[in-house]
Amino acid sequence: MTIRQGKIEQIAPTEIPTSHHTGVGAVLGGLAGVGIGSLIGGGTGRDVAMVVGAIGGSVAGSQIAERYSRPLEGQQIFVRTDSGVLVEVTQPVTPGLRVGQRVFIQGNGEGARVVPQ
Repeated sequence: MTIRQGKIEQIAPTEIPTSHHTGVGAVLGGLAGVGIGSLIGGGTGRDVAMVVGAIGGSVAGSQIAERYSRPLEGQQIFVRTDSGVLVEVTQPVTPGLRVGQRVFIQGNGEGARVVPQ
């Protein structure tokens, strides 16, 4: 892992999109509903329970997935490294970071994180 040192020059609030997809929640919820519905009754009653379970599970799964698909609060942090290079890192909010603070930049690329020294 690469670790660089520097000083924070600027911090700007931002939002980080999540990678959750509401369609996946609906499909999984529907499958769970069918499974639960198949345990109820027999014959036509079981078929009705499976359809109702699939619909209810799809709606519930979609709503749950949508709740978790909201963007995360983030920070766009600009750090001037000791070698003079300006590095920008976008990460979830890290309490306690402030302009002028000495920090470490751990990792690189999308995995880079700014942490206090």
